[in-house]
Amino acid sequence: MKILTKGKYYGEKKMEHHTNGVVLSEYNYNTPKTDWHYHENPYFMYVLQGNVFDFNKKKSTTCSSGSLLLHNWNEVHCNTKESDFARGFHIEFERGWYEEKKLDVDLWEGSKRIEDPIMHHLLGKLYVEFRNRDAHSALEIDLLLLQLCEASQSNHIKEYCDPPAWINRLKELLHDGDTTGLNLQGLSETLGVHPVHLSRTIPKYFSSGLSNYLRRQKVKKALNYLFDPSYSLTEIPYLCGFADQSHFSRTFKGYFGATPKVYRARLV
Repeated sequence: MKILTKGKYYGEKKMEHHTNGVVLSEYNYNTPKTDWHYHENPYFMYVLQGNVFDFNKKKSTTCSSGSLLLHNWNEVHCNTKESDFARGFHIEFERGWYEEKKLDVDLWEGSKRIEDPIMHHLLGKLYVEFRNRDAHSALEIDLLLLQLCEASQSNHIKEYCDPPAWINRLKELLHDGDTTGLNLQGLSETLGVHPVHLSRTIPKYFSSGLSNYLRRQKVKKALNYLFDPSYSLTEIPYLCGFADQSHFSRTFKGYFGATPKVYRARLV
């Protein structure tokens, strides 16, 4: 079994940055299929472009562009590249980093795909700082990394609080379905849950109201397209369910402090 040490991944390394026990890196994935292996540290993998499959001993996960995965340090897995070109962004944590920050690394188990739009937004901000480091980036990266891990641990705890069965069904609808025109009454009929109960319970498991969660979900989807230069700024709003480009620009700026045009320019 192959063990990949700190900062080592299959593919062609394009950029790398070390900061206080954390390694951030960007790779082009050139290998059609990797060996079975595991990493000595836990890490996040964000697919910037292309399609890959992730296999472990229990399941396979389809990772299209915009997918965010969390792998624990002892998770045996392999990957295949399912498109001509693929690249990804990694955030790897030494275990001592958790002890210093007083976070529980044992909460991270196995590997899983993360859909929470808040974590995708944090990762989008991290990627910009990674690509455009200046005198202030070190502090911003440290703050964002801590927020990312705290959000991950918070989500883990919520997942094991025995949520009602309809919560998972709702997550599937919000993450994988078309949310255009979605309303409380329609959700109530689809899920078989009274609208009042929906409105009271959703904030407990989504950390926000439904409308705000849906806006975050649209922006999360937009990040995927902004990383891929083949999509124009005029077509992205409609692919993500925004009414027009102006609405998209205002909403995106509210989360990232920059318009989509400025954000994409920082990635070049």
